[in-house]
Amino acid sequence: MKAAQGRRASRSHLVPLIDGLSQVPYWLLVTVLLAIVFMWSIVANSDYRVIFDAVRKGLWTTIYVSIIAYTLATLLGLLLSLMRVYRSRLPQEISSFYVEIIRGIPMLVILYYITFVGAPALVQALNWLGTPLINAGIVAEINVRKVNFVVRAILALTIGYSAFISEIFRAGITSIEKDQMEAAQTEGASYWQAMRYILLPQAVRNILPALGNEFIAMLKDSSLVSALGVQDITQLGKVYSASTFKFFETYNVVAFLYLVMTMGLALSVRSLEKWLELH
Repeated sequence: MKAAQGRRASRSHLVPLIDGLSQVPYWLLVTVLLAIVFMWSIVANSDYRVIFDAVRKGLWTTIYVSIIAYTLATLLGLLLSLMRVYRSRLPQEISSFYVEIIRGIPMLVILYYITFVGAPALVQALNWLGTPLINAGIVAEINVRKVNFVVRAILALTIGYSAFISEIFRAGITSIEKDQMEAAQTEGASYWQAMRYILLPQAVRNILPALGNEFIAMLKDSSLVSALGVQDITQLGKVYSASTFKFFETYNVVAFLYLVMTMGLALSVRSLEKWLELH
């Protein structure tokens, strides 16, 4: 009798687990299975182990370039969106001009332009502005060659993605009813106080999943910095495959690393969406 009750109790504990597994998408299960198989191949196959050791050195570069560029792009995008929804026409026109121009240029072109045109022009402008200090020996003249390609790549990604993030913020702000702004100003709040304490918190909550997806897109587009020779995952994979002619194995590892990062972030974004729906 007690044994039967124990079996029923154990089955009752398994029911939630079975129900949870039944709701997991089949594509996700297949993806996880393939990831496990590939991880086993890396462990068991000496060629894959060597390739993985060579490529993983660029993992940190990929991550910190993406994080820094995304943080700066988010701040710049927020500023541009606030300018675009402001009541004065001049900030609106400036922001609209920037956003429409940048969104119309491919990311790779922006990367090349900022690296070989924008960065030298910026250094030249800074040296010109600091001429009195340079002549007085207070500061040294900036050499454009000392501005490494990682900094230029981060600047390019920041500029490119700030335009898209600006549109996400603008959509979130305009989705909030205008009555809330009017009510806040009626109670004595200024425009910026109402924006900071009432509209922006609601807008950010609504656009968090979209911002998460934008970070995933930036993580993938960070592979473009390999065109500048930045030692990220893609560049190290390109160098290793060119020297060993093991293109299939090398790019399998490169694709696997990107897939693990992007799938992990995608699942996190979906979990965030569900959490926001429940709260």
